[in-house]
Amino acid sequence: MFEIRFKGDGFDKIKRDLESFQKKAKEMEGTNSISFQELFTPEFLRKYTSFISLNEMFEKSEFTINSQEDFEKIPEGAWDKFISANSKFNLWKEMLDVAGKEWVARRLFGK
Repeated sequence: MFEIRFKGDGFDKIKRDLESFQKKAKEMEGTNSISFQELFTPEFLRKYTSFISLNEMFEKSEFTINSQEDFEKIPEGAWDKFISANSKFNLWKEMLDVAGKEWVARRLFGK
């Protein structure tokens, strides 16, 4: 009869990784305030839009966006139209959802 032997050192690393994951997930519980810069990283924008930075995206829009208040004044339909024309998304909400999911993945998995 044959038997397989292995050293279980790898399980310690898995345990540490799981504990780290659990700690990071706990830190993200509840409501989080995330800046646009954290959500829409240059990597995200290059992947999904025709822009290389958030500032470039705002500058190329037909809107003057210098603050959160300026952004909130933009009519939703007009911003959706801009997003649809300049990204892989049809709606701002879709872009925001994907950015949020990628932010969570970066936080949890360091990606």
